[in-house]
Amino acid sequence: MAAELHARARCLRAALGFLRIPPTEPELQLVHRWLDTWTGLGLVTVGVERLGYRLSLGHIAQDEWRVMFMGDPMISARGFGVAPTPWRAVQRAASAASRLLRGRRCAGSGY
Repeated sequence: MAAELHARARCLRAALGFLRIPPTEPELQLVHRWLDTWTGLGLVTVGVERLGYRLSLGHIAQDEWRVMFMGDPMISARGFGVAPTPWRAVQRAASAASRLLRGRRCAGSGY
């Protein structure tokens, strides 16, 4: 189980890392067309939830989406993101949450 979660975390970090590169090449444009959508938001969210985190997404104001990934609702966020689009906010928060997993065990997930 732990090896599977390690592999999932690595794949998630890789996908999120490619999203940080400006989409100047066709391959990067393809990744952005795939993940910079509501469908992409769902895919990233499911990937982070499989690592043991839960999502809180809010549309605070015009062009301001806030996201938190939490391992436990009583503990501070493990990943936080603010952006003009919901998918970009989720990607930022997911990147932060996945970086915290390196060398740590996530409660309740066996990781």
